[in-house]
Amino acid sequence: MILSIINAIDFPSWLRDDVFTIGWFSLKWYGLAYVVGLFGAYLYAVKLSQRRDIWVPDTPTRLPEIIPNEPMLSDLMFYALIGIIVGGRLGYIILYSPETFVEDPIQVLKVWKGGMSFHGGFSGVVFAGLYASWRHKVDKFRIGDMAAVGAPIGLGLVRLTNFMNQELYGNFTDMPWGVRFNAVNEYTREKLYDSAGEAIFQMPRHPSQLYEAFLEGLVLFVILRVLTVKFKALTKPGIIFGSLTFFYGLFRFAVEFVREPDAEMFGPLTRGMAYSLPMIFVGALIIFWAYRRAPVSPKRLPDLVKSAKK
Repeated sequence: MILSIINAIDFPSWLRDDVFTIGWFSLKWYGLAYVVGLFGAYLYAVKLSQRRDIWVPDTPTRLPEIIPNEPMLSDLMFYALIGIIVGGRLGYIILYSPETFVEDPIQVLKVWKGGMSFHGGFSGVVFAGLYASWRHKVDKFRIGDMAAVGAPIGLGLVRLTNFMNQELYGNFTDMPWGVRFNAVNEYTREKLYDSAGEAIFQMPRHPSQLYEAFLEGLVLFVILRVLTVKFKALTKPGIIFGSLTFFYGLFRFAVEFVREPDAEMFGPLTRGMAYSLPMIFVGALIIFWAYRRAPVSPKRLPDLVKSAKK
């Protein structure tokens, strides 16, 4: 144990949670990660929508289906942004801090103070996708696939900022890559203090934020990329959305074994585990259902417009 403490990594003192601060205004990396991640996912989806090879199936098709164009994807990005903010905040309050509704309901509106739930934000994006599907008359799983295909970009960036914010860190560890964080988990408060109330020491912890950034960001992006380009998964609406749901739930469930709980547990399960299990189950069902269906043929919106003029 003593050797692991010596070999542990001190949290870099040069890392800050804000990009810059001018007077009362402070630009946080956390908020910037959401914006950059969402815009990056949008640009990536637009790029994929303009390719032709990945939309043409190699087997007989069952019907033509619209490929969302740039205006549709722009609308989807806006709806998704609202869904992330509203769903993420409400999800955090409902899933992790329900007493807030009774004790201080105004805190629900204070999103700048932190407290966002992925599972709540995911639900918000699902509702945003359903609305976009209804408004543009595009298959809901087609919209879901386009929302999901670039989602790991934002997931990875946000997890990196979790590390920079020294939040959502892991359990104590003997591993040489353990990190000594300076922040305190408000739920466990497992820091030691001297008689004056100053923190004097903290054991190394798993940098679980970096584990999640790697799995939910890089690995998940590669999986969806391979499915999209090599196996033409977009020709079977639902596979990409189901894969994002399944693999995120699986990766999150796994990392929860080394992540410090930030709320009371549900028996032997952390709340992150409990909320991720339905994602694994539902994602697997969607993949199985979509895979068994025949692929759809591509129908681009400009082709529809030309046909209407004839």
